Amino acid sequence: MIETQVKLEEKIAGAKFNLTLKRWFIWGGIVFFFLNLLGVIGTVIISSFGQEWFSGWLPHGWTTSFYIMAWQNYQVYGLLRVTLEIAITVVLISILVGAPAAYALARRKFPGKKLVMLCFLLPIMLPPITYGIPLATFIYKLHLGGKILGVIVVNLVPAIPFVILVLTPFIEQIDPKLEAAARMCGANTRQIFIKILMPLIVPGLLAAGLLVLVQTVALFELTYLVSGPGSTTLVVALYYAVFASGIRPYQAISAMAVFYMLTTLFILILALRYVNPTQMVTQANTKRNSDNH
Repeated sequence: MIETQVKLEEKIAGAKFNLTLKRWFIWGGIVFFFLNLLGVIGTVIISSFGQEWFSGWLPHGWTTSFYIMAWQNYQVYGLLRVTLEIAITVVLISILVGAPAAYALARRKFPGKKLVMLCFLLPIMLPPITYGIPLATFIYKLHLGGKILGVIVVNLVPAIPFVILVLTPFIEQIDPKLEAAARMCGANTRQIFIKILMPLIVPGLLAAGLLVLVQTVALFELTYLVSGPGSTTLVVALYYAVFASGIRPYQAISAMAVFYMLTTLFILILALRYVNPTQMVTQANTKRNSDNH
């Protein structure tokens, strides 16, 4: 009896030790990740304000002149305008096309529905470069290469499926009896969608729109393949500034990177203000569990 109790205590102590060790590994990995992230971002920010930085932990002097140089020489204002113009247009078209498609997928059951959902997942799951080159070839055949319209079209390829996948759980959680009651009162499909469903899926529309906005601003591969003068976004211009031929002050390139980081960070904070990823997952799981019962 005593030996059994001793073995049980040893097992409990071993389990506690393993649990503590796992926690240390997890927290160590998290701390290591954030230290690396802060190191990279901090290096770029410090470099953008530094005059000369050839040795030591900090530059030998500080200045904001490289921000002015980057704003003027790289035409950051024009790049921001084009970037937001493309991103907002992509958001609007994606919602206009994706919302009815999400409604159809949420309310209709038909053979091959899972296959259709898988097809919508492919542009999101696959690396953009895998389908970007054939898509860019097609865009150039349509004489849309180097134009804003061409950039908008290629960004719609991953954006519309993304909107559909985000909105479908929001529509599924709405009781279909509301629509049946509205039809009994004489409302048609358009009236039901606009006056009943739209107010209820506003959180989903905000979530989808803001996430697509972040995705479009940050999407590099597809935009790079079809953009040209007058249709270059900020992230593509940053790539050109780094790798194009010629000599440029690295501080100005760092300043341009800071402009890009601030733009993306602002949109991301705005998105997280209205989007709760945990709530979206909970809603999807709740709907799935109710369907199983």
